[in-house]
Amino acid sequence: MKKEFIDLVNDNRALIFKVCNLYCDNAEDRKDLFQEVVLQLWKSYPSFKKESAGSTWIYRVALNTAISNFRKESKKPEKVSISLYDFDIPAMHAEDSHENKSILYTAINHLNEIEKAIIMLYLDEKSYDEISEIIGITNTNVGARLNRIKTKLSKLVKTAL
Repeated sequence: MKKEFIDLVNDNRALIFKVCNLYCDNAEDRKDLFQEVVLQLWKSYPSFKKESAGSTWIYRVALNTAISNFRKESKKPEKVSISLYDFDIPAMHAEDSHENKSILYTAINHLNEIEKAIIMLYLDEKSYDEISEIIGITNTNVGARLNRIKTKLSKLVKTAL
């Protein structure tokens, strides 16, 4: 059981780091959150029924842990930063790539914690079914929220230009 767990966490380490980067401003907080996520994964591993993909289960635990941690510390979403390299988003023009990403991440920083989680999963090319399972909302709600998030991001990006 221990070996299986370690292999599962190692195979999905990048997505845990992605969640930590999304919800923490500095390296020390990211390390602490990473450890907390792994601890929560270990505690809940015996009840993991393997009915869903391991990555889906890890996303759900990681996001729930990050959001709980986020709420405990009473941080405002606007203060959460995202590394420019967390997501691979193609730019329209190579020379504008850095500026476009910077604007997008600034806009994402203005979302609440649930919206950030949904857009992160969407940008990570998760299906509505997977997002639904990870976040714990219906597929219909995923679609509706994504549309609202996209509209909100579009307005935020337009005001930044």
